[in-house]
Amino acid sequence: MLDAEPMGAFQITAVAICVLLNALDGFDVLSISFASPGIADEWGIDRAVLGVVLSMELIGMALGSIVIGPYADRYGRRPTIFLCLALMTAGMLLAAVASSVEILSAYRFLTGIGIGGMLAATNAMTAEYANARYRNLSVIVMATGYPVGVILGGSIASSLLVSYDWRTVFVFGAGATALFFPIVWYLLPESIEFLSEKRPPDALKRINATLSRMGHDPIAALPQSDGRSHTGISSLLSGHRARVTVLLTVAYFAHIMTFYFILKWIPKLVADMGFHPSEAGGVLVWANVGGATGSIVLGLLSQKYSVRNLLIGALLGAAITVTIYGQGQANLTQLSVVGALAGMFTNSAIVAMYAMFAQSFPTELRASGTGFIIGVGRGGAALGPILAGFMFEADFGLAAVAIVMACGSVVGAFAIAMLRSEK
Repeated sequence: MLDAEPMGAFQITAVAICVLLNALDGFDVLSISFASPGIADEWGIDRAVLGVVLSMELIGMALGSIVIGPYADRYGRRPTIFLCLALMTAGMLLAAVASSVEILSAYRFLTGIGIGGMLAATNAMTAEYANARYRNLSVIVMATGYPVGVILGGSIASSLLVSYDWRTVFVFGAGATALFFPIVWYLLPESIEFLSEKRPPDALKRINATLSRMGHDPIAALPQSDGRSHTGISSLLSGHRARVTVLLTVAYFAHIMTFYFILKWIPKLVADMGFHPSEAGGVLVWANVGGATGSIVLGLLSQKYSVRNLLIGALLGAAITVTIYGQGQANLTQLSVVGALAGMFTNSAIVAMYAMFAQSFPTELRASGTGFIIGVGRGGAALGPILAGFMFEADFGLAAVAIVMACGSVVGAFAIAMLRSEK
């Protein structure tokens, strides 16, 4: 019924909340990027060490996605979201009072665990509140929240950095994260599809309560179970599903290296060119404006064209624009324009991958599959900034570093091309 009927206001609201949760993720992940020029100046750390700091929440995200993703399939999307909000709020608050690189790295790792689990839970929740017609679009719009969060939060952070130090970025992030506890509590009940699949003792009561809020009549009994009970990582790597899981993981791992090279290093690179940290943050904001724009365009195109083919095109576009970014630009305006183009293609590829995750796995494996791919793929996210940092320290120029990092998107395009076309 929910697949076939139009989406009502309640379902649209549920998807919108998932968009906002992903926006929160976007800012929380990149808060360290906005703060990095101030951290480097205050503590006198070099690029190689800064690259490690920039990657710590990405390593945490890998662990959080792999560990908390299956939790969301076993115990529910909603309790997982609350757990992740708690971890993210605590991590951001603690980062604001960190007194050394080692302590800050530990707190960023904690924040990353929450962010990684949140991505898996919201991807599944969005797919399960959307109807069949708008599922791909809904997941893509959800993923578009990531750059929107960077744009809105980054604009505020850039303003704060004019008058305050880097710690205010984390204080602001902690406050914004905490605001979502009551929003999720009152407006985002558990997914009906999850309740129907897992069948806790009060499943029928909870499903009918949500159906009532959607404006539908209650059901007398749960639908007949189809007998599926396989959950966990082992099910992702067995039978026909293994090939899909491996190829999606390779594509995500490779491209995310390119994606986070751009996002993590833009503020520091621009600051090194002599611009104020607030201006450096502005270039990152423009990269995410491009990312949000490209994601919206891709979402609209997904209503007519194959997500797989759109993804391959976005990956190739990402490789080209990242290479161009590395050739150097004459002024802040050119940096912003090229950064926006690179952000458009790199982020479009990410959101297209989220749509493929949602359509590639059944309900009982949706969060686990998404979490596994994101978790393993975050190794690429962590490796990207670290690799770039060491290449810079080895006196590689920006042009050479950009070409190497752009190759990740090319590898991703080949992996996706090996997947069978969507039916």
